[in-house]
Amino acid sequence: MTRVNFFGPVDSIFGVEIGIADVLVIEALLLALVVLNFVTRKIAHDRHVAQADDGAEAVSRFVPHEAINVVLLVGAFYYMTVSYHPGFVLSSLVIGLVLTDFFEFEARKAEARRGVSLERPKGALAAATIVLAYAAYQTLFFLIEGPVGAII
Repeated sequence: MTRVNFFGPVDSIFGVEIGIADVLVIEALLLALVVLNFVTRKIAHDRHVAQADDGAEAVSRFVPHEAINVVLLVGAFYYMTVSYHPGFVLSSLVIGLVLTDFFEFEARKAEARRGVSLERPKGALAAATIVLAYAAYQTLFFLIEGPVGAII
């Protein structure tokens, strides 16, 4: 059985190893974080809409959503130390998601300054959907592995 390191290169110091089956736990946690990101995104947008009624300066970042973004980014980087290729792809997607979130927030502030109704953060929703699709694919591939193997 192939073994992977729990903390990547740092494990040469600690001597901790986990099996390939344990990587599924990390993938499931990342999938849960992506779903939680959608929940906090909805709450943040609702708050921004309510804050926009008080003026553009009242619109502020939703700290729980920003914290979930940071945890998701750190988790994706950690996943890269455990499983390099899927971790690299997921990290790239999450970086894109975080950047999109940053610019979507600035767009909401600009809309509040102009006095128009706030739109949904369409770009961030698209980026989050791509991250969700990839995280779900990595986590739940074992469910479709048989039929895919039969075709390939």
